[in-house]
Amino acid sequence: MLDLPKFKAAAVQASSVFLDVDATVEKSCAIIAEAARNGASLVAFPEVFVAGYPYWNWIMTPIQGSKWYEKLYLNSITVPGPETDRLCEAAKEHNCHVVIGVNERGQSMGEIYNTNLIIDNKGKLIGKHRKLVPTWAEKLTWTGGDGSSLKVYNTEIGPIGTLACGENTNTLARYALLSQGELIHVANYISLPVAPPDYNMAEAIKIRAAAHSFEGKLFTIVSCSTITKEIIDEMKEDVPNAEELLTRKNSAFTGFLGPNGATIGEPLIDDEGIVYADIDLSKCIQPKQMHDILGHYNRFDIFDLRVNTAPKKNITFMDGDTSEEK
Repeated sequence: MLDLPKFKAAAVQASSVFLDVDATVEKSCAIIAEAARNGASLVAFPEVFVAGYPYWNWIMTPIQGSKWYEKLYLNSITVPGPETDRLCEAAKEHNCHVVIGVNERGQSMGEIYNTNLIIDNKGKLIGKHRKLVPTWAEKLTWTGGDGSSLKVYNTEIGPIGTLACGENTNTLARYALLSQGELIHVANYISLPVAPPDYNMAEAIKIRAAAHSFEGKLFTIVSCSTITKEIIDEMKEDVPNAEELLTRKNSAFTGFLGPNGATIGEPLIDDEGIVYADIDLSKCIQPKQMHDILGHYNRFDIFDLRVNTAPKKNITFMDGDTSEEK
């Protein structure tokens, strides 16, 4: 008989140690240890938790933000590298799967990717996903990823996929993960108090997570960052009214959505902390009888989605010499 995994998951709502990569990695390892002590087999961290989000893009001119971009680049990481090694060691030590957002340095000097790392409980970095399209003002910071990282990873606790923040509105990206058998979706975000006045960020996050869970009949784990006084105080260096711009309620949502689209337990709104939920993947079966968009509830003779999973190439060198002698 098919025996589907049951486990406890932890969703983290916290702030990085802003633009301090070493301190943030240490904080991450401490959170992994705490969650594992509380029985978690999977820990989900916020978007670009290591080591911070470029809030300056939203409240400064590009010229003002340039020096902050440089600080972010210097506190970004290579993947793999010494920082990922420490995170992998923590995952192995505590027998815990980890999904965590990082700022990843690219091959070109100054190039940064918004990347989610997927680490298994044996301490192996099994994958990374680079955000496909930076959202709005984020285009001042990040380079877009490619289809090669749009993958689902099979683990002891089940098949895990992940998308960062606004990517969770991309129906085609979400479907690409569902089609690979995704049953555990990690959607990580940042707190965004600078959204338009009539935009409730926490509710918007919940709606996106519920849609993916209900459509795919799976579990969505949402992890969102917070904005600390330290971050605001640093921004005041260039924007005196930074506190007014970066302080608004209902800017962060962290929690769990089940295969019926309903919230599991009580989510965290704005406040730092860790929330937990028991995940039983057998609960993904029955809802598929109603709507299986990967099977009987679709028409693949009508719809045809094609995904380019080739890694992006910056250049192709061609040797035009056709002679035999070199």
